[in-house]
Amino acid sequence: MRLSTRSRYGVRLMLQLAADYDNGRLSRLSEIARSQSVSVKYLEQIVLPLKRSRYVMSYRGVKGGHRLARHPGEISVGEVVALLEDGPHVVECAGNVGVCERADECVTRRLWKEASEAFFGKLNSLTFQDLVEQAAESGDDPAALCPEGAKVLTSPAGPVKDKKRPGRKVTATEPGP
Repeated sequence: MRLSTRSRYGVRLMLQLAADYDNGRLSRLSEIARSQSVSVKYLEQIVLPLKRSRYVMSYRGVKGGHRLARHPGEISVGEVVALLEDGPHVVECAGNVGVCERADECVTRRLWKEASEAFFGKLNSLTFQDLVEQAAESGDDPAALCPEGAKVLTSPAGPVKDKKRPGRKVTATEPGP
């Protein structure tokens, strides 16, 4: 299973806002984008549903920015991931029997439903305050979740062959978690 970059960057955005919550500082998306090596436009797309769902507030003006709408201890990681992934399910049929005609007797649907419950159970057990505290205990900076430019290289199966150019191997790269 893979979370979308939308969820991964959304959690990073929320964690940075959580780290700034107690000092009352407003965070600018441009600063967060720079520290997380992501475009401002992409963060703007991520922050919209977070604002609509009242997790984030924004303030206009020269001294404007974003901040959490509630204390970070009141917001679970799971609810933010579920919002950004369009539901708390690893596959669509786990939450919507109407997408598959065999959903009622499907063994794998039960498996995916249980996997979803376990996965989101863990995420729901953690708040953004918990993550800020974990970072403080370990001496990590919540804003520096990944070293700049960190990449996840190759799959467990190794490099992927380029189908358009036989004999050429391609290494898949993706922003780190």
